[in-house]
Amino acid sequence: MFGIGVPELLIILVIVVIIFGVGKLPEIGSALGKGIKNFKKAINGDNDPANQPAKKEEDKK
Repeated sequence: MFGIGVPELLIILVIVVIIFGVGKLPEIGSALGKGIKNFKKAINGDNDPANQPAKKEEDKK
């Protein structure tokens, strides 16, 4: 891929665990996943307001 093998990935994972701790890893993974999902939507044009359903009155408050 980018010249990153298994040993390099393990080193990166250990550094991330040391910096953020084990408890924050699920939050970081979730945020990263949401970011990638939103990026893909933006690239594909799925964020066009014409394609989204109308919001309810309750959501506008």
